[in-house]
Amino acid sequence: MVGCQKRRTEEETQETQTAKHQRQTLTAPAPFADETSCQCQAPHEKLTIAQARLGTPVDRPVRVYADGIFDLFHSGHARALMQAKTLFPNSYLLVGVCSDDLTHKFKGFTVMNETERYEALRHCRYVDEVIRDAPWTLTPEFLEKHKIDFVAHDDIPYSSAGSDDVYKHIKEAGMFVPTQRTEGISTSDIITRIVRDYDVYARRNLQRGYTAKELNVSFINEKKYRFQNQVDKMKEKVKNVEEKSKEFVNKVEEKSHDLIQKWEEKSREFIGNFLELFGPDGAWKQMFQERSGRMLQAFSPRQSPTSSPTRGRSPSRSPSPPFPWLSNKASPPSSPKAASASISSMSEGDEDEK
Repeated sequence: MVGCQKRRTEEETQETQTAKHQRQTLTAPAPFADETSCQCQAPHEKLTIAQARLGTPVDRPVRVYADGIFDLFHSGHARALMQAKTLFPNSYLLVGVCSDDLTHKFKGFTVMNETERYEALRHCRYVDEVIRDAPWTLTPEFLEKHKIDFVAHDDIPYSSAGSDDVYKHIKEAGMFVPTQRTEGISTSDIITRIVRDYDVYARRNLQRGYTAKELNVSFINEKKYRFQNQVDKMKEKVKNVEEKSKEFVNKVEEKSHDLIQKWEEKSREFIGNFLELFGPDGAWKQMFQERSGRMLQAFSPRQSPTSSPTRGRSPSRSPSPPFPWLSNKASPPSSPKAASASISSMSEGDEDEK
């Protein structure tokens, strides 16, 4: 009876610590396995995948284990851990990370050291616990120590350490649950990009203040990279000048277009006003006609009436003709001598009047 109570107390303590760690993963880094102290001595009942998918047992979460190198932690790693975390309704995800010595021995040199890789995993939102210095091949003792129910990994056979598939015995034990790889992203792909564009990254880091020794760059390559950086700067300046000149030209074109449009509007207005003033039926023609009529009236006034009122005259006198010599109408001379005699008589009469 006392043993049952002790086991129940230990299970409640483990559940409380697990729930506490689950809450901490949302606001703080995931703890390391040697810091949790949750290796209870209670018997660990094996679960089937069907039971785990139903969310049983209700008194504890399903403990899922995922391991790897996790060098240059990227979205493909995060997606795999997300799948492992969501395989079952109630799960607790433990992530094992292999050390540098083990990784260099079986896989090769890493970009990030083990401490950096541990810290990268601790800050993933799906990770509940991180196991440092994880084994390359999972042993029954390791699975029992960490109370692991299932192992999550992609289903592609992973040949290493003289084995065609290091997860073969896990699959045979019914503890393996597959995840899907994310195509187009992997640590090898990222390293390939860096190697392919090595010159670009070396030049960038030289420009940012790294020395040639830190980059393991020779003296000649350093000078070449620095010269290329200067050329790139000049190209960038030329590009900026071209862009600014294009902006200036565009502004000038916009302003010239506005000026032309305003000029056209003003010219239309001017032509309209001109036609209203000087056109065939314009105001200037009417004004000219009025003024020309007035000038004609001033130069040639209207004639006086032919019949004027008669003044009172004496009946005895008659008006004398203006030219008395014309009043007596002479008959035409009958001969040339007579004509000359008449002319001489007229001249004599004029002399007498003088």
